[in-house]
Amino acid sequence: MVADAETELLALSNQAGQAQWTAATYITQDTEAISAALTEKAIQAGVKYAKLAAQYDGVAVPPDVARKLTLLKNGLVVAAPSDPKLSAEITKITSGMEAHYGKAKYCPTPTTCQDIGQVSKTIAESRDPAKLLETWKGWHDTAQPIRADYLKYVTLANQGARELGFKDSGAMWRSKYDMTPDAFAKEVDRLWEQVKPLYVSLHAYTRNRLRAKYGDQVVTPAGPIPAHLLGNMWAQSWDNLYPMLAPPGADPGYDLSQILSSRKTTAEQMTRMGESMYLSLGFSPLPQTFWERSMLTKPRDREVVCHASAWDVDNVEDLRVKMCIEPTGEDFYTIYHELGHNYYQRAYNRQPYLFRDSANDGFHEAIGDTVQLSMTPEYLMKMGLISKIPPESADIGLLMKRALEKVAFLPFGLMIDQWRWKVFSGEVKPELMNSAWWDLRQKYQGVGAPLARSEADFDPGAKYHVPASVPYTRYFLANLLQFQFHRALAEKAGCKQPLHRCSVYGNKEAGKAFEAMLAQGASRPWPETLKLLTGKSEIDATAVVDYFAPLKKWLDEQNAGKPVGW
Repeated sequence: MVADAETELLALSNQAGQAQWTAATYITQDTEAISAALTEKAIQAGVKYAKLAAQYDGVAVPPDVARKLTLLKNGLVVAAPSDPKLSAEITKITSGMEAHYGKAKYCPTPTTCQDIGQVSKTIAESRDPAKLLETWKGWHDTAQPIRADYLKYVTLANQGARELGFKDSGAMWRSKYDMTPDAFAKEVDRLWEQVKPLYVSLHAYTRNRLRAKYGDQVVTPAGPIPAHLLGNMWAQSWDNLYPMLAPPGADPGYDLSQILSSRKTTAEQMTRMGESMYLSLGFSPLPQTFWERSMLTKPRDREVVCHASAWDVDNVEDLRVKMCIEPTGEDFYTIYHELGHNYYQRAYNRQPYLFRDSANDGFHEAIGDTVQLSMTPEYLMKMGLISKIPPESADIGLLMKRALEKVAFLPFGLMIDQWRWKVFSGEVKPELMNSAWWDLRQKYQGVGAPLARSEADFDPGAKYHVPASVPYTRYFLANLLQFQFHRALAEKAGCKQPLHRCSVYGNKEAGKAFEAMLAQGASRPWPETLKLLTGKSEIDATAVVDYFAPLKKWLDEQNAGKPVGW
């Protein structure tokens, strides 16, 4: 059965991959229909083999076969019920919710409507609290119509998960992590406690600065921060507030976007620089087909999906990136992230098909971000992008900017699935879904709704990953793993500087250890794979604490005598 599964699923994955690539880079009604049909075929096969794998629970088989059976059983995000009518219904509901999100618009006037990109720009750039509140409410209200559909989805998804032997869909999601669902939930709580003090310090500093700008009537001295003021529609990252929060004298003396733009740096040149980082670590060049088949700029003659993503179309060597690259610092870092996915995909491509995946889903998101942490000012100077390394006095500013992206994200990355797990299990009742969402946001983020919300609202649905049913804990794990990976690589490279100044660029020994971990794919439980690189079999968030130690000290000095916590 396992051999048949690998053969069929590989073939269907390749067919669906080609169709999905075409649908994303040549958007037409026909390409969308072909992609949907082949994707549905692959999903149905995945469901079939997951249910067959569940029949082998408790049966003695060789260890590699046992792992493949586990991966087959745990490989689904949504387990459709076996009843064909119910299976069709949940498919219709999930595609409908995702389509609703994609088409959603906030219309401040009958003739003016804004999509998520436009409203996000307002939240990022405006500092008018009334305008921010109006935009925040307008976008969140667009999710109200899918509340009833989401409840139906929960019921049907739970039914499918129980047919596979899980308590509910949340337990099925948590079973992907080589431990029991309850043990994984406790592991997530342990990791949060390791980084919570750092987040609380950043939160207090940010609240004090926002209060100084907007006044006590908008931001209270000791309460949660209103969600609309943090520069992001979901308050998940706060880096758009950096100009307001930047420490005095923290200017590093360069603007990467300005440098790239003034030099008219092309998308291919930026991608080549990204490849050169991996080459310096001893990785092989990208295949020629990467340069021939990738979409690095937005075509002028057709509609495409510009959202950056990395592809392995044939599950072997047909690596590609889909992105509309602009000469900005943000896109420069993003291409390094996407190439991390490609190099991971290539590293495990000699594994059996079911092992051609990341050790756990947090690993895949962490690889490129680990490389980003080596993109220090010293690295930028070696690449000829800047002419001198900023003084140490600029470190706090560089750390602040990174913390507003990485540290601010951690509780948000945690709480989305905390909410979904509780909804799936029934701990959160349908009539209290929205209030439970805000209870968790206040508990973990110290962020509150900027105006009264009711159960007529469905604010979780205003975040793409909820209507699209994309598990989110992977991003929380990735934001921790990347620092643990970086610390291990810095140690192997013999770096003696503070962790935030370490770059492993050009160090083949570090690269060899990195690639050896990546090559394991999903062939063994992730703690074993983690230990290969870090020497530890558990995720250790103290690497985040080590990296941001100078900033934590500075934040605590700024917060002295002021309220901390909420």
